[in-house]
Amino acid sequence: MISRKDLLLRSTRRLRRKRHIRNRVFGSAERPRLTVFRSHKNIYCQIVDDFRGVTLASASTRSKDVSSQIQGFSGNCAAAAAVGKAIAERAQAIGIKKIQFDRKGYRFHGRVKALAEAARASGLEF
Repeated sequence: MISRKDLLLRSTRRLRRKRHIRNRVFGSAERPRLTVFRSHKNIYCQIVDDFRGVTLASASTRSKDVSSQIQGFSGNCAAAAAVGKAIAERAQAIGIKKIQFDRKGYRFHGRVKALAEAARASGLEF
């Protein structure tokens, strides 16, 4: 069983990694930032223009059009791939082809990797 101290240490380390990543990754109008947040049950992503401070597009497993494509549990790699495909389609609809990928301190494997690979396969470059 994981103790409370271990959980606190894990979240502190992830937030430290997140700070280091955000110092390097900055979204502009030409190349906005694709940011990913994952919870135990869902995965969310947004395309953000940091220069203006606006969200250009978003997708998640909770949105109706994506959740209708998902079979069963919404917190797995297949659901993350559906979200990646949806965000790529929405980005291309507003004329975005190149992005900066912000993994927010999460390791690049599992659901985060599935989302990124699906977005790449659907036409986004990063």
